[in-house]
Amino acid sequence: MKRIESPQNSLVKHWKKLVNTRKERDKTGEFLVEGEHLAEEALNQGGSVFALIFREGIELPAHWETGGVELIEITPAVEREITDTEHPQGIYAQCKIPAYGAEQAAGWRSLLLVDAVQDPGNIGTMIRTADAAGIDAVILGKGCADPFAPKTVRSAQGSHFHIPVVRGDLREEAVRLKEAGIPVYGTALEGAVPFDEPGKGDAFALIVGNEGSGVDPELLEACDRRLMIPIRGRAESLNVAVAAGILLYALRA
Repeated sequence: MKRIESPQNSLVKHWKKLVNTRKERDKTGEFLVEGEHLAEEALNQGGSVFALIFREGIELPAHWETGGVELIEITPAVEREITDTEHPQGIYAQCKIPAYGAEQAAGWRSLLLVDAVQDPGNIGTMIRTADAAGIDAVILGKGCADPFAPKTVRSAQGSHFHIPVVRGDLREEAVRLKEAGIPVYGTALEGAVPFDEPGKGDAFALIVGNEGSGVDPELLEACDRRLMIPIRGRAESLNVAVAAGILLYALRA
């Protein structure tokens, strides 16, 4: 087991960058998760964890399988450099960002496509909801919050380790899916049918859009149908993550 006491340690600086910058996460293909629950989810995935990091005085759960994972004890001074929560739990995991090839993507039959949703909490909630609904994958288009930022990861509550989450060109994805015979639905108010009209199925793609402006009009043009959720009260609109949950459960068989 390794012990790190100095905040100036090069590994600590790397962890700090993983927490604070998308550039470091993209460059290294790594991200840091914080908290016992998320660290355990990462361990259960197998092969996802490079190192388990824990504050001195913290005992790792006895049932954790940590074979092949580096264990690193840190001081409170080091922890302050790598946490972005007010009351840290003292356990962290340095993880590999999963990668998926074209062969794997070809088997995805139910998908959530996200267009320019900027709030990391909304992104994380939609990843978690898609996981719960049994969706095959989540594809994030241009303008979306980083799926591996700390707030996004916390909001998803471990679902990053259950469901593929990738970035992609949504226009290209829509074309590919339609060529494969998979219906593509987009959320809209104009020219839309009630959200439950298409019925349930195992193969579909749902596109949800930016919190303020909705789905890009060019993407809507590529959709087979536009879906709307009726507002029966006085609220102006639904939160995008809430809307995505309603629609996914309405569409998924």
